[in-house]
Amino acid sequence: MSLFNIFNVSASGMSAQSVRLNTTASNLANANSVASSAGETYRARQPVFAAEMAKANQGQVGTGVQIKGIVESDKPMLKEYMPDHPMADKEGFIYKPNVNVMEEMANMISASRSYQMNVQVADAAKSMLQQTLRIGKS
Repeated sequence: MSLFNIFNVSASGMSAQSVRLNTTASNLANANSVASSAGETYRARQPVFAAEMAKANQGQVGTGVQIKGIVESDKPMLKEYMPDHPMADKEGFIYKPNVNVMEEMANMISASRSYQMNVQVADAAKSMLQQTLRIGKS
């Protein structure tokens, strides 16, 4: 595996973690939203990642991360009895998203650290390439 391939792997990792951070931010932004039916309620979303198997099957050692898509959680919505709320349905219930703020905060920290590690890998590869060029000059 060449040092140049490391940049591709690291970049795909950073891209994946950026999607993860954006998804988490969306979940946190909508955590306190309210709807009058379960169908209209915001559902927590999670990105789905996979190894770039096409490259792996071709014998390349360093494969990156592929973003397969973003899926909605199938956890039930939170149903709360609040008959005086303007968004309440006929029976007096409002529906809140199935977003667990604590899980999302942990997810955000994990994604941030993973992004940071990918940046450090790219910096280390850059440093190694620079040292290799310096050796060639002398």
